[in-house]
Amino acid sequence: MLIKAKALKGYSLKGLDGDIGSAREFFFDDQYWAVRYLVANTASWLSDRKVLISPYSLSGVNSTDEKVSVQLTKKQIEDSPSINTDEPVSHQFESSYNGYYGYPEYWGGPFMWGGYPYIVRDRTRWGSSASEAKNWDPHLRSTQEVTGYHLLAIDGEIGHVDDFIIDVETWAIRYLVVATKNWWPGKKVLISPKWIESVSWDAREVVIGLSRETIKAAPEYTDESLLTRDYETGLYGHYNREGYWVDELSAV
Repeated sequence: MLIKAKALKGYSLKGLDGDIGSAREFFFDDQYWAVRYLVANTASWLSDRKVLISPYSLSGVNSTDEKVSVQLTKKQIEDSPSINTDEPVSHQFESSYNGYYGYPEYWGGPFMWGGYPYIVRDRTRWGSSASEAKNWDPHLRSTQEVTGYHLLAIDGEIGHVDDFIIDVETWAIRYLVVATKNWWPGKKVLISPKWIESVSWDAREVVIGLSRETIKAAPEYTDESLLTRDYETGLYGHYNREGYWVDELSAV
Protein backbone atom coordinates (compact mmCIF):
# COMPACT_ATOMS: atom_id res chain seq x y z
CA MET A 1 0.00 0.00 0.00
CA LEU A 2 1.34 3.41 -1.01
CA ILE A 3 0.62 6.41 1.23
CA LYS A 4 1.91 9.98 1.28
CA ALA A 5 4.17 10.93 4.18
CA LYS A 6 2.03 13.99 4.88
CA ALA A 7 -1.06 11.79 5.05
CA LEU A 8 0.64 9.45 7.53
CA LYS A 9 1.58 12.40 9.71
CA GLY A 10 -0.90 12.46 12.55
CA TYR A 11 -1.89 8.79 12.32
CA SER A 12 -2.36 7.40 15.83
CA LEU A 13 0.17 4.87 17.10
CA LYS A 14 -1.38 1.93 18.92
CA GLY A 15 1.01 -0.06 21.10
CA LEU A 16 0.48 -3.41 22.76
CA ASP A 17 -0.86 -1.75 25.89
CA GLY A 18 -2.41 1.48 24.68
CA ASP A 19 -1.87 4.70 22.78
CA ILE A 20 1.72 5.78 22.18
CA GLY A 21 1.03 9.04 20.41
CA SER A 22 0.99 9.97 16.74
CA ALA A 23 3.30 9.88 13.73
CA ARG A 24 5.26 13.11 13.23
CA GLU A 25 7.84 12.52 10.48
CA PHE A 26 10.19 9.87 9.11
CA PHE A 27 13.93 9.33 8.92
CA PHE A 28 15.27 7.64 5.79
CA ASP A 29 18.77 6.74 4.64
CA ASP A 30 20.35 8.47 1.67
CA GLN A 31 21.40 5.27 -0.11
CA TYR A 32 18.28 3.11 -0.37
CA TRP A 33 15.76 5.82 0.48
CA ALA A 34 14.12 3.44 2.93
CA VAL A 35 12.33 4.64 6.06
CA ARG A 36 14.46 3.59 9.01
CA TYR A 37 12.46 5.25 11.79
CA LEU A 38 9.07 6.74 12.39
CA VAL A 39 9.35 9.73 14.72
CA ALA A 40 6.55 9.67 17.25
CA ASN A 41 4.86 12.64 18.86
CA THR A 42 4.45 11.48 22.48
CA ALA A 43 3.77 14.84 24.11
CA SER A 44 1.29 13.30 26.54
CA TRP A 45 3.85 11.14 28.34
CA LEU A 46 7.41 11.53 26.98
CA SER A 47 7.47 15.19 26.03
CA ASP A 48 11.23 15.65 26.56
CA ARG A 49 12.35 12.88 24.19
CA LYS A 50 12.50 12.12 20.50
CA VAL A 51 10.94 8.68 20.25
CA LEU A 52 12.01 6.60 17.25
CA ILE A 53 10.14 3.48 16.17
CA SER A 54 11.71 1.05 13.70
CA PRO A 55 9.62 -0.48 10.90
CA TYR A 56 10.54 -3.83 12.48
CA SER A 57 7.93 -2.95 15.13
CA LEU A 58 5.29 -1.57 12.76
CA SER A 59 2.89 -4.42 12.10
CA GLY A 60 0.23 -2.68 10.04
CA VAL A 61 -1.20 0.59 8.76
CA ASN A 62 -4.95 1.11 8.71
CA SER A 63 -5.75 4.03 6.39
CA THR A 64 -9.47 3.89 7.19
CA ASP A 65 -8.96 4.38 10.93
CA GLU A 66 -5.72 6.35 10.40
CA LYS A 67 -3.90 4.03 12.76
CA VAL A 68 -0.47 2.38 12.86
CA SER A 69 -0.08 -0.78 14.95
CA VAL A 70 3.14 -0.96 16.96
CA GLN A 71 4.33 -4.22 18.48
CA LEU A 72 5.86 -2.55 21.54
CA THR A 73 4.72 -1.71 25.05
CA LYS A 74 4.97 1.78 26.49
CA LYS A 75 7.50 0.47 29.01
CA GLN A 76 9.73 -0.86 26.23
CA ILE A 77 9.69 2.53 24.55
CA GLU A 78 10.27 4.42 27.79
CA ASP A 79 13.32 2.27 28.62
CA SER A 80 14.80 2.41 25.11
CA PRO A 81 18.00 4.38 24.38
CA SER A 82 17.29 8.09 24.58
CA ILE A 83 18.08 10.74 21.99
CA ASN A 84 17.51 14.45 22.50
CA THR A 85 15.13 16.26 20.16
CA ASP A 86 17.77 18.38 18.44
CA GLU A 87 20.42 15.69 18.00
CA PRO A 88 20.99 13.90 14.68
CA VAL A 89 20.61 10.12 14.71
CA SER A 90 24.17 8.84 15.07
CA HIS A 91 25.54 5.46 14.06
CA GLN A 92 26.39 4.87 17.73
CA PHE A 93 22.79 5.52 18.75
CA GLU A 94 21.47 3.16 16.07
CA SER A 95 23.77 0.36 17.21
CA SER A 96 22.62 0.86 20.80
CA TYR A 97 18.98 1.05 19.70
CA ASN A 98 19.17 -2.15 17.64
CA GLY A 99 20.98 -3.91 20.47
CA TYR A 100 18.25 -2.94 22.94
CA TYR A 101 15.45 -4.28 20.76
CA GLY A 102 17.46 -7.13 19.25
CA TYR A 103 16.91 -5.89 15.69
CA PRO A 104 19.31 -6.81 12.89
CA GLU A 105 21.45 -3.97 11.57
CA TYR A 106 20.07 -2.93 8.19
CA TRP A 107 23.50 -1.79 6.99
CA GLY A 108 24.98 -5.28 7.53
CA GLY A 109 24.12 -6.88 4.20
CA PRO A 110 23.78 -6.37 0.45
CA PHE A 111 20.08 -5.47 0.42
CA MET A 112 17.80 -2.68 1.61
CA TRP A 113 17.16 -4.55 4.86
CA GLY A 114 20.58 -6.09 5.39
CA GLY A 115 20.39 -9.74 4.43
CA TYR A 116 16.99 -9.31 2.77
CA PRO A 117 15.43 -6.98 0.18
CA TYR A 118 12.35 -6.71 2.41
CA ILE A 119 11.59 -6.56 6.14
CA VAL A 120 11.74 -9.92 7.90
CA ARG A 121 9.96 -9.77 11.23
CA ASP A 122 10.54 -13.42 12.11
CA ARG A 123 13.32 -13.21 14.71
CA THR A 124 14.36 -16.81 14.08
CA ARG A 125 15.56 -15.79 10.62
CA TRP A 126 17.61 -12.78 11.65
CA GLY A 127 20.69 -14.75 12.65
CA SER A 128 20.54 -17.02 9.62
CA SER A 129 20.52 -14.38 6.89
CA ALA A 130 23.54 -15.26 4.80
CA SER A 131 24.86 -12.06 3.28
CA GLU A 132 28.07 -10.69 1.96
CA ALA A 133 29.59 -7.96 4.07
CA LYS A 134 28.67 -4.49 2.96
CA ASN A 135 30.45 -1.51 4.40
CA TRP A 136 28.30 1.58 4.13
CA ASP A 137 27.66 4.25 6.68
CA PRO A 138 24.01 5.27 6.74
CA HIS A 139 23.25 8.98 6.85
CA LEU A 140 19.68 9.62 7.89
CA ARG A 141 17.55 12.43 6.55
CA SER A 142 14.17 13.71 7.66
CA THR A 143 11.15 13.87 5.36
CA GLN A 144 10.31 17.16 7.01
CA GLU A 145 13.80 18.52 6.28
CA VAL A 146 13.93 17.42 2.62
CA THR A 147 10.47 18.76 1.80
CA GLY A 148 11.09 21.93 -0.17
CA TYR A 149 14.37 20.82 -1.79
CA HIS A 150 14.74 22.09 -5.37
CA LEU A 151 14.66 19.56 -8.20
CA LEU A 152 17.15 20.18 -11.02
CA ALA A 153 16.68 18.58 -14.45
CA ILE A 154 19.54 18.43 -16.96
CA ASP A 155 18.39 21.74 -18.44
CA GLY A 156 17.37 23.67 -15.36
CA GLU A 157 15.22 23.76 -12.26
CA ILE A 158 11.89 22.00 -12.54
CA GLY A 159 10.21 22.33 -9.16
CA HIS A 160 10.55 21.31 -5.53
CA VAL A 161 9.93 18.26 -3.34
CA ASP A 162 6.41 18.52 -1.98
CA ASP A 163 5.92 15.11 -0.37
CA PHE A 164 6.99 11.47 -0.35
CA ILE A 165 5.11 8.31 -1.31
CA ILE A 166 5.89 5.51 1.16
CA ASP A 167 5.27 1.81 0.63
CA VAL A 168 4.04 0.81 4.08
CA GLU A 169 4.70 -2.87 3.46
CA THR A 170 8.42 -2.52 2.68
CA TRP A 171 8.83 1.01 4.10
CA ALA A 172 10.66 2.07 0.97
CA ILE A 173 10.15 5.60 -0.34
CA ARG A 174 8.83 4.82 -3.81
CA TYR A 175 8.42 8.37 -5.10
CA LEU A 176 9.11 12.00 -4.46
CA VAL A 177 6.10 14.17 -5.19
CA VAL A 178 7.44 17.13 -7.17
CA ALA A 179 5.45 20.36 -7.42
CA THR A 180 6.15 22.17 -10.70
CA LYS A 181 3.85 25.14 -10.09
CA ASN A 182 6.50 27.71 -11.04
CA TRP A 183 6.45 26.34 -14.60
CA TRP A 184 3.13 24.56 -15.08
CA PRO A 185 0.56 25.88 -12.61
CA GLY A 186 -0.90 23.23 -10.35
CA LYS A 187 0.83 20.19 -11.84
CA LYS A 188 2.59 17.61 -9.71
CA VAL A 189 4.59 14.63 -10.94
CA LEU A 190 6.24 11.61 -9.34
CA ILE A 191 9.97 10.89 -9.47
CA SER A 192 11.53 7.65 -8.23
CA PRO A 193 14.58 7.99 -5.95
CA LYS A 194 16.23 5.44 -8.25
CA TRP A 195 16.35 8.12 -10.97
CA ILE A 196 18.21 10.62 -8.80
CA GLU A 197 21.79 11.25 -9.87
CA SER A 198 22.91 13.23 -6.83
CA VAL A 199 21.68 15.25 -3.88
CA SER A 200 23.36 18.34 -2.49
CA TRP A 201 22.20 18.27 1.10
CA ASP A 202 23.90 21.60 1.85
CA ALA A 203 22.41 23.37 -1.18
CA ARG A 204 19.06 21.59 -0.72
CA GLU A 205 19.02 20.40 -4.33
CA VAL A 206 18.08 17.10 -5.99
CA VAL A 207 19.64 16.44 -9.40
CA ILE A 208 17.92 14.10 -11.87
CA GLY A 209 19.17 13.13 -15.33
CA LEU A 210 15.95 13.93 -17.20
CA SER A 211 14.96 16.91 -19.26
CA ARG A 212 12.33 19.39 -18.14
CA GLU A 213 10.23 18.51 -21.18
CA THR A 214 10.29 14.79 -20.29
CA ILE A 215 9.18 15.57 -16.74
CA LYS A 216 6.54 18.00 -18.01
CA ALA A 217 5.02 15.27 -20.19
CA ALA A 218 4.90 12.73 -17.35
CA PRO A 219 1.52 11.50 -16.05
CA GLU A 220 0.11 14.08 -13.69
CA TYR A 221 -0.23 13.21 -10.01
CA THR A 222 -3.02 14.69 -7.92
CA ASP A 223 -4.15 14.10 -4.36
CA GLU A 224 -7.02 12.10 -5.83
CA SER A 225 -4.79 9.90 -8.01
CA LEU A 226 -5.02 6.19 -7.32
CA LEU A 227 -1.54 4.72 -7.24
CA THR A 228 -2.51 1.48 -8.92
CA ARG A 229 -0.05 -0.82 -10.65
CA ASP A 230 -1.49 0.37 -13.97
CA TYR A 231 -0.69 3.98 -13.05
CA GLU A 232 2.82 3.00 -11.97
CA THR A 233 3.41 0.94 -15.11
CA GLY A 234 2.40 3.92 -17.23
CA LEU A 235 4.70 6.18 -15.23
CA TYR A 236 7.70 3.89 -15.60
CA GLY A 237 6.87 3.37 -19.26
CA HIS A 238 6.90 7.13 -19.84
CA TYR A 239 10.41 7.34 -18.41
CA ASN A 240 11.44 4.13 -20.21
CA ARG A 241 12.45 2.53 -16.94
CA GLU A 242 11.76 -0.88 -15.43
CA GLY A 243 9.44 -0.97 -12.44
CA TYR A 244 10.88 -1.41 -8.95
CA TRP A 245 8.68 -4.50 -8.51
CA VAL A 246 10.66 -6.27 -11.26
CA ASP A 247 13.98 -5.60 -9.52
CA GLU A 248 12.63 -6.74 -6.17
CA LEU A 249 11.14 -9.93 -7.53
CA SER A 250 14.52 -10.86 -9.02
CA ALA A 251 16.21 -10.22 -5.67
CA VAL A 252 13.92 -12.54 -3.69
